[in-house]
Amino acid sequence: MDRPTRTPVAIVGGGPVGLLLALFLDRHQVESVVFNTEESVPAEPRGSTHGARTMEHYRRLGLAPRVRDVGLPGGHSAGISFFTRYGGHLLASLPWPGADAVRAGVAASQRTDQFPEPMHRANQMYVERLLWERAGTRPNITLRYGHRVTGITEEPGHVTLTEQGPDGGPRTWQAGFAVGCDGGHSLVRRSLGIAYTGEGTLDQDVLGRRATAAHLRVPGLRERFLRDRAGWSNWVVNSELALNLIALDGADEYFLLTSSADPDTTDDEAVAALVRRAAGVPLEVEVVSRRAWTPGAALVAERFGAGRTWLAGDAAHLFTPNGGFGMNTGVDDAANLAWKLAAAVQGWAGPGLLPSYEAERRPVALRNTAAARELNVGLGAIERPAALEEDTAEGAAAREKTGTRLAEYGLLTMATTGVQLGSRYDASPIVDAAGDVPPPDDFTSYTPSGVPGGRAPHLWLGDGRGEGDSLYDRLGTGFTLLSLCALHQDTSGLEAAAAASGIPLTVLRVQDPAARELYERDLVLVRPDQHVAWRGNRPPRDPEALLARVTGH
Repeated sequence: MDRPTRTPVAIVGGGPVGLLLALFLDRHQVESVVFNTEESVPAEPRGSTHGARTMEHYRRLGLAPRVRDVGLPGGHSAGISFFTRYGGHLLASLPWPGADAVRAGVAASQRTDQFPEPMHRANQMYVERLLWERAGTRPNITLRYGHRVTGITEEPGHVTLTEQGPDGGPRTWQAGFAVGCDGGHSLVRRSLGIAYTGEGTLDQDVLGRRATAAHLRVPGLRERFLRDRAGWSNWVVNSELALNLIALDGADEYFLLTSSADPDTTDDEAVAALVRRAAGVPLEVEVVSRRAWTPGAALVAERFGAGRTWLAGDAAHLFTPNGGFGMNTGVDDAANLAWKLAAAVQGWAGPGLLPSYEAERRPVALRNTAAARELNVGLGAIERPAALEEDTAEGAAAREKTGTRLAEYGLLTMATTGVQLGSRYDASPIVDAAGDVPPPDDFTSYTPSGVPGGRAPHLWLGDGRGEGDSLYDRLGTGFTLLSLCALHQDTSGLEAAAAASGIPLTVLRVQDPAARELYERDLVLVRPDQHVAWRGNRPPRDPEALLARVTGH
């Protein structure tokens, strides 16, 4: 073998979580190499939901407008519709603002509105390509697509990886740190001897057992049947079958998810026939691709890593897709881990900083996988009586009852602001809350709070709205000390302590009563991942001790 090639951070797996981790590290001026078995990003559909927190992360990278431009047309509903069949009865229609309406809503929002970047529907295959293209332009990112990592071992002072490429024999890399973003069958997780804990698939015939996922073209479906009732998600629910066609381009392309077709015994023609049965009339159906899929999982790794090797995304937790929490939880993993890796590479991390990644993110993974599974169980419990399609009084009553329950389920999958924005790190060893009581955790609602541990509350500055006027846009790449008091406070001690320790710190003075009311203190220390680390009404008496705590010393 040749002499090992060196890199500060090796990322195994080039999906959205791996790419975003590399992009966050690039923002911190840290080099990384991304290894990915496939030669390019996949051209097959997967998840489509980019939660409000994920969109805020895209904003930090300057990508939110581009992400909002891909996927469904701006005027297309991002909501959910339920039918007995596409050519049959409408059971429930739940419109949700599409990209155009979201932009208009943000432009007209109140100054204290907590959604600078509301949830967006765009299939992962479109967004992942955008991330891949951006990563390819960044000077601190090396993309090794088509190169499989076949071995990984941690040694004193570094991690050794063996790479097998398409152009010859193995190559050895030495990385300061390595992160497994390599999915549910993670080589990195297995090399660490870490197992999943939790629950696997559900024994139910709606998104349970072994399921089929497929990329389809169905010309005319929207114009002939869905029309103004077309949603991002279009379910057929009856006593015979249940399937979901997720709109990809707002025209003819759809992502099929169903447990009504066994992937081990179903071919392309059987998939097409199933969609025709769901429509209730003959339709042209082209199967572009299909794969087996196992919904229902709520699995979390026993540990998220140790030492110089860590896990993120599906390598650390596996979700059922209900609610769209899986990729979004992985994106938050990357945001949390990136600044800690940057601190370790740059020399200002204490020995407890990287271990705090597991302490902070594993409880969130347990919370979010349980929430998704609860949604999945709720969907499977909705009755689909035989009378549902009958044009009788009994049929009408069945449709009203089932439609009401489906609407309740659908609204619950969309009204998840507590899951999207409410992740907190209250028990973290690197958060100094001084005994302040955080707001209660709630599935459907988010309460902005300056109590350390949570997401820094959002505020539109001045009289402006929309791009460029967000408090988030003013936060530094490292730590930010918000000075929110009307009178200037001497923060030179904290600034000097940060400079002496090499800790990146920006002081941002915001003389705005709305900001002071949101954060409830004169001084607030915000971490690089936009979570509050500390707050107080006067500078800390021992700035060195505070900085030591929040950086893991």
